[in-house]
Amino acid sequence: MTKLQSHGREPFEAVDRAPEAQAEGFATVRQAHESEMAEDYVELIAELIETRGEARPVEIAERLGVKPPTVTKNISRLKAAGLVRREPYRAIFLTDAGQDLAEICRRRHRVVVAFLLSLGIDEETAERDAEGIEHHVSGTTLEAFERRLNQK
Repeated sequence: MTKLQSHGREPFEAVDRAPEAQAEGFATVRQAHESEMAEDYVELIAELIETRGEARPVEIAERLGVKPPTVTKNISRLKAAGLVRREPYRAIFLTDAGQDLAEICRRRHRVVVAFLLSLGIDEETAERDAEGIEHHVSGTTLEAFERRLNQK
């Protein structure tokens, strides 16, 4: 690797990676971005059902900081994907596939938060940062986090 100067800024280290490998990395990130919405919604719906007995669109909108029409549009997408079911004027429920995804997301979130806390990050920051990291962390990295946590 060679360091390139960029007008007094942080030096850029050139990485000798094959273009295909770099393209695969960017494709993985794009895929993670595409699944973020579904993962955030099913995780929140599962939490609301467990803590309040139901997940209503107005509560989902409030918790996600979006407008109710955005929730309606995204719930339709999740329904088409087989992750939720909804009856008119009723709460939203997870399908078995939606529940499975919510459990995977919850586990990833807990591992990432625990790892950040083990680094000395405060709880509020760890929770906030985990919301982004959890969508992009690979299984390999998640397992490494768990191994490190289990060593303590």
